[in-house]
Amino acid sequence: MASTVQEVAVWTTPRGVPQRVVWNGTRYRVTDTPTRLEPDYSALTHPPPSLDGWRFQGSDDTGATLVFDVRLDAESRVWRLIRVYE
Repeated sequence: MASTVQEVAVWTTPRGVPQRVVWNGTRYRVTDTPTRLEPDYSALTHPPPSLDGWRFQGSDDTGATLVFDVRLDAESRVWRLIRVYE
């Protein structure tokens, strides 16, 4: 498991469910049913209004598969990669 926080590009359905992600220059298609992550307010004294997050499996064109945890920053509207599982 790699723990990191960095911006990633995430494409979603009209309902906001991830369909693909680009990480480190590689496109991964979502190949399972994404699971909504619960907000993590442990380090915040004043939680923001929303921290949408998802965990999903993604596969690249070579068949390599990873599991991604991503969160959408409510203020900046930027997706952040929280963790990658091999």
